[in-house]
Amino acid sequence: MSDETTPEELARRQEALESRIAYQEHWLDTLDAAIADQEKRMTRLERINALMQERLRDQRQALQDSDTATPRPKDELPPHY
Repeated sequence: MSDETTPEELARRQEALESRIAYQEHWLDTLDAAIADQEKRMTRLERINALMQERLRDQRQALQDSDTATPRPKDELPPHY
């Protein structure tokens, strides 16, 4: 800062800085809200993923159990034999 800086110039610069800070605070709040929403969504998707994996394991197990419990059609003799 030089000695020739007037009070009006300082007031203008201060106002410009305050405006920039307010703008940045607004965007920080907006980004914070977006991150919070994404965190909620990610948590929900992780829960859905875990449920789907559990169901898939259950279906695989049921399929394996049914394969060993019942004979396959190709293993059965046709009724006319």
